[in-house]
Amino acid sequence: MSKTRHVSETPATQFLRQHKVAFTEHPYDYVDHGGARESARQLGLDPHVVVKTLIMEDEAARPLVVVMHGDREVSTKNLARQTGAKKIAPCHPETAQRHSGYQVGGTSPFGTRKRMPIWVEATVLDIPVVYINGGRRGYLVGIDPRVLVDLLGAKPVNAALED
Repeated sequence: MSKTRHVSETPATQFLRQHKVAFTEHPYDYVDHGGARESARQLGLDPHVVVKTLIMEDEAARPLVVVMHGDREVSTKNLARQTGAKKIAPCHPETAQRHSGYQVGGTSPFGTRKRMPIWVEATVLDIPVVYINGGRRGYLVGIDPRVLVDLLGAKPVNAALED
């Protein structure tokens, strides 16, 4: 019998199954502060196709989700300008966890505790399959990024910091 490591259900995988979204599972060994680059390294993937889910907030402390390439940083200035906010900043880990229901390092845009506006770096949508957190540290799911737009109403932005 093959020993594929099936990760137990998370709110994210429940959400994806409920909406009949096809996804592949990719467990890896979680490393503190390793981020998308570390998961990409372990799984033999390009960090550009491993996307991170970031919980940020605007000047009124309203939370929002940003999905960004694993090898890019978010320009909060560009993001604020494109979303109509005065200012956007990352949430403190405890605040991010309260909004999303996920532990930092295991945040998924699917099945969040609170419904939040979602912004996705536009070029993420050009990739046929992206690897995104499946709702637990050390667990990515491979999906078609259009699901972010179709299911979550994610809006494309150009908020990556230029190299």
